[in-house]
Amino acid sequence: MLFDLGKAISFLLSILSLCPVVVSAFFVPGTRWEDRLSLSLARIVLAACVCFASGLLFLRDDKSGRAADEALMSTLPVRMFFWTVATVAVLFVVSWYLDAYYVPLLWRNQP
Repeated sequence: MLFDLGKAISFLLSILSLCPVVVSAFFVPGTRWEDRLSLSLARIVLAACVCFASGLLFLRDDKSGRAADEALMSTLPVRMFFWTVATVAVLFVVSWYLDAYYVPLLWRNQP
């Protein structure tokens, strides 16, 4: 029972470690895109440590204490980390492109 509670807490911590990645990538007003990128990369490294540690906990078998036959990359926290990083990377590139090439066109047509 304590092992299952540890899994749930580690999964919650992995979700909570991914939230600052999204916040630092998009919701820091008054900073340049390069600064947001460096801040996001630092937080991605921290989130990777938490998610992989949680994945190791998910990999352990409850009764024997040994590792299960599945791979670390197929555990839920690690898959969630990769999906989040991929989605944030795509959205970051798209928003950087729109800010650099589309927003100046909007400001040019203002009265």
